[in-house]
Amino acid sequence: QKLLKLIGVERINWHTSGRQVVQFVQAMSQANVSQRPDLILLDIGLPGEDGYAVLAELRADPALKHTRVVAVTARALPEEMQRAQQAGFDGFIGKPINPVRFPDQIRQLLADESVWEAE
Repeated sequence: QKLLKLIGVERINWHTSGRQVVQFVQAMSQANVSQRPDLILLDIGLPGEDGYAVLAELRADPALKHTRVVAVTARALPEEMQRAQQAGFDGFIGKPINPVRFPDQIRQLLADESVWEAE
């Protein structure tokens, strides 16, 4: 959150479970189409539903189908990145987050550029 604020991201919402993410994003979308998130950073290892299940729910919602969703994970292995691509994620950022590289990664993602980095 601190890194996002440092680079000028104004609205940040933090949730601890996949269910909370889906409910929050769907409520935003239903309340006002212009309130959909520009970017969702989604941990693959969420409690309850994993990030892949959450992504599938988000992609199944027509209003959220094209929202950019990026996998963020400590499972920063080539096979996990490949699985994320196949699942339909729009990018991949390995943990631990590199505080020097992270601002550029977020800027790229918000500019509709791809980021697929395990390190």
